[in-house]
Amino acid sequence: MNAKKWIGTLTLLLSLAGGTTLLAQDIHFSQIDINPILYNPAYSGFFDGNGRFGIVYRNQWASVSKAFQTVAATAETPIMRRRYQGDGFGLGCILYNDRAGTLGYGTTAGNVILSYFKSLGASNNNFLSLAIEAGAGQQGFSTEDMELIDPTEDLEKQTTSFLTVGAGVAWFLQPNDDFYLKMGLAGRNLNRPNISYLGMGDTYLERKFSAYARAEYRVWSDISLMPLAAIMVQKKYSEALLGCDAKWYLSESNTLQLAFSAGIHYRWRDAALVELAVDYNAFTFAFTYDANLSKLTPASKSIGSFEIGIIYRLNKHKRINRKAMPCPII
Repeated sequence: MNAKKWIGTLTLLLSLAGGTTLLAQDIHFSQIDINPILYNPAYSGFFDGNGRFGIVYRNQWASVSKAFQTVAATAETPIMRRRYQGDGFGLGCILYNDRAGTLGYGTTAGNVILSYFKSLGASNNNFLSLAIEAGAGQQGFSTEDMELIDPTEDLEKQTTSFLTVGAGVAWFLQPNDDFYLKMGLAGRNLNRPNISYLGMGDTYLERKFSAYARAEYRVWSDISLMPLAAIMVQKKYSEALLGCDAKWYLSESNTLQLAFSAGIHYRWRDAALVELAVDYNAFTFAFTYDANLSKLTPASKSIGSFEIGIIYRLNKHKRINRKAMPCPII
């Protein structure tokens, strides 16, 4: 047997039996603010429009054979807006799939989100949003390319299913057209589902908690700065992200909204990120590249990850609101 394949097979079997931290991790994206419900379910339906749809693709460590590949699709809609009560409900869903390695180990799952947002003042510039979510998924791998020490052996179970629940809260403030601040907290896998292949209670999809803050301030009539801070903790794994984007509003007319943004973010002891985005009317196109700075640099040959994201917002009015974060009620 090829030594590399033998080592890879042995590592996989030990991981399935013992439940390593790596296998108990959720999917990961760097584009936190482009598709916000991937980070916090409380943002579901919280926007000015009738619908928001997105897709994001991530390829991590392309220099490694059979690199990590993740794709997610999202859809959201406000299902009720009560203007005079200053509140509303939103409904969203997330579908995602990731695969890695020669055995195609990965996860396919989907979540459904129900959110409620409420104005905290008569001027509709200060909101609180709450959300709950529930989902189901399946993890598994293929044995087609596996080489066992004993060719007559076979793994009885190649997939495992799980149910998961989560919740989120978000706060949004926009006192004027030139400034907004939003902050949020979220918890996912709160039920800590068992994902053991051997029917043992020793491998769990660990609880994940995240906090996030983003602001935008127009320093000139057509240029704004957008600082960002985020932190995520999932058992022994944690990450902290700091950065800032600059956004240039090229057009804000009733018929054309065009803006370009670029930013640099730093994920503590892990990667430096460059993010580019273009807003064209109802579309947002984003590209992010993670330059690996961690101890895995020799293995990845300093080649990091890239993400491509596309968002489409179905506007309820032909006229485009100038505000950076238009009121979701009116």
